[in-house]
Amino acid sequence: QVELRESGGGLVQSGGSLTLSCAITGGPFKIYSMAWYRQTPGKERDWVAIDVIGGSTFYDDSVEGRFTISRDISKNMVYLQMNRLTPEDTAVYICNIEDRAYGREYWGKGTQVAVSP
Repeated sequence: QVELRESGGGLVQSGGSLTLSCAITGGPFKIYSMAWYRQTPGKERDWVAIDVIGGSTFYDDSVEGRFTISRDISKNMVYLQMNRLTPEDTAVYICNIEDRAYGREYWGKGTQVAVSP
């Protein structure tokens, strides 16, 4: 089966940067869209960046201009570059892949990002 595994989270000071990675294993699959979500305890899981392959890229207003979603298809990797981090960015970040060809959606388990004041 398909599995997503995030890495790159950690503790960083306000104003710092982190790069999150999402490794895709298993298959078969064909990516229709890729996305990053984030969630804090007791709060809804919200999307922060979505990239429709061959289409549009969307960012939540709170991260626009600071975060960049990208991919490396040859390596089956999805990335989220996060710059100018603030304490409000503290959350578990979760990778998501939609596969329309096989009618499936996949989620990672998340990686913790903590931003100190």
